[in-house]
Amino acid sequence: MLTIEFVLLYLALGGFVGFMAGLLGVGGGGILVPLLAMLFGYQGMAESQVIHLALGTALTCMIITSAASIRAHAARGAVQWPLVGFMAGGILTGAFLMARWSSQINPAFIALFFSLFMAVIALQMFMNWRPRPSQSPASPPGLLLAGLTIGSVSALAAVGGGFLSLLYLGHKNVPLKQAIGTSAAIGFPIAIAGALGFMVSGWSHTSAIPYTLGYVYLPAFLIITVSSIAAAPLGARCAHNLPDVQLKRIFGLVSLALSIKMLATVI
Repeated sequence: MLTIEFVLLYLALGGFVGFMAGLLGVGGGGILVPLLAMLFGYQGMAESQVIHLALGTALTCMIITSAASIRAHAARGAVQWPLVGFMAGGILTGAFLMARWSSQINPAFIALFFSLFMAVIALQMFMNWRPRPSQSPASPPGLLLAGLTIGSVSALAAVGGGFLSLLYLGHKNVPLKQAIGTSAAIGFPIAIAGALGFMVSGWSHTSAIPYTLGYVYLPAFLIITVSSIAAAPLGARCAHNLPDVQLKRIFGLVSLALSIKMLATVI
């Protein structure tokens, strides 16, 4: 049941997600998924549905948060559009097909995969590990393959796009702040394709849940986007004023907290 309490919680969640999306160049899905799963459970939705609903709703919200984040980073010249264009085809294909197939995957496995993936992100940030810089420039086939991989993982983790694209762009010698802005732009096609895939895959599974469109819970989507749009520019402004090492520590701490939160749902 949607009460004023949940409306306020979704508004607060949207503000936090929008700020982090602008700060870290991610679409916010990694933050949304465990917290939405918790809120959906509190609202009384079926335990077997909350993970898929959280993923589908998070990816749909990412369409808006990514767009707001892109606008803020593009205004600062921090998006390398040629890279985004070459990766978009693979991203759209991978994200849609994985999201479409996700309804056949056990929710506990998805939650475990998400948790482990977020833990890897946190470890990478704390250890300051980065892939060895490539001696060769990014090629169109390589960008397409990278997009296919990033899109596929993102549909299952809702955060892989930001993390994997940051690693890949770092490997291709893109400076961190440019990589953050470009990663924000890469998150947009991921969100569109993933959201459509979850809408299609959940169409016959959520007919008993009011206000759903497949695996997308529309009230949460609408409320979260209102506050996330307002908060994303503030996060982007902070990203360009903070040292790189502080951005990495923030990313690592947030990732570790979300990993633990999602792991608690399957233990």
